[in-house]
Amino acid sequence: MSTAAEIAETVAPVEPALNVQPLWIGPIKVDPPILQAPMAGYTNYAYRQIVRDFGGAGLQATEMVSARGFLAIEEHHDEFPDRLWGVKDEARPLAVQMWDNDPDTLAEVGARLAHEFKVSVVDINFGCPVKQISEHAHSGSYLLREPDRIGRIIEKVVAACAPTPVTAKIRLGCDRTCVTAPHVAEIVEQSGAAALTVHGRVASDFFRGNADWEQISALKQRLKRIPLIGNGDLDTPQKVVAAFRQYDVDGVMIARAALSKPWLFRQAAAALRGEAIPADLTLDQERTLLLDHYRLVLERFGPQKGTLLMRKFACCYAQGRPGCREFRTKVCHVFTPDEFYEVVERYFPKFACVEAFDTAKRRATPED
Repeated sequence: MSTAAEIAETVAPVEPALNVQPLWIGPIKVDPPILQAPMAGYTNYAYRQIVRDFGGAGLQATEMVSARGFLAIEEHHDEFPDRLWGVKDEARPLAVQMWDNDPDTLAEVGARLAHEFKVSVVDINFGCPVKQISEHAHSGSYLLREPDRIGRIIEKVVAACAPTPVTAKIRLGCDRTCVTAPHVAEIVEQSGAAALTVHGRVASDFFRGNADWEQISALKQRLKRIPLIGNGDLDTPQKVVAAFRQYDVDGVMIARAALSKPWLFRQAAAALRGEAIPADLTLDQERTLLLDHYRLVLERFGPQKGTLLMRKFACCYAQGRPGCREFRTKVCHVFTPDEFYEVVERYFPKFACVEAFDTAKRRATPED
């Protein structure tokens, strides 16, 4: 994609180069040890292609896949879930994350992902706080209150997926009174997982407050052989450097911040190497990137479904720029490609700073 290659401006690195070693998940080398988080509804093939084009992500991941939903779709001889769009053919390494609470179901789907789809890593979600998954389906973060059950799940999935490595993603616990991560971390390793990713909040926090990196780092003492990956609040390359410098982690995972800045992985990788950090895209470059993203989505889903799906992606672009709120309001009500292109042309932010935005508004407003 042309926009990634066009980033020429740089800013000086804020820290000297760190001696950060590649991360190994079983036989899979993750270099740099910066992972792209699986995010339901967002990290589909189109988004992954954009991140891959910018570079800097050592391991990418799909959206979260329902193991039970996968089997139900197959039973009805339908296509594989949209969340597996592109997985068979795209570049590796690539992880697929799945969720459920039944060891046999997860093992069956994990085996399919490992042996038929030939993914690099099979990840199991034990951290999702969304009620539909945690409370209603008793999966995701709900299972953090049942460490032994987590162990049984991992053992089954590891056996079914071998030799493909299996990993787990957790939170610190269900709530402040149920911080089970230390015990869960030990269970995860003992059950045969190849790596552990920890989001530094409890499930009841959702995304409120700050991720607790001290608690993430403390879990390293519980692990004897597998790497620890930290996740939470990494929204600048400087914070990625600080995570490696200050905490005992082997890798980091970037999530929500990269939805509005898919080039963040590239910036973070440069910062770790002590190189000049590529600048953020200009608004013109962001607009081009948005349209390229839309084209990929349309190719897969067609004009109607593709436009509806793209509305939430479009809201991630130009965050923090003057005029972005009006753009989001307008783009959330488009239904066709013509409407989408018109809103982008008329309302996508054109000014990078408030001063320029206010000046343009004054010039466009007739005087009394």
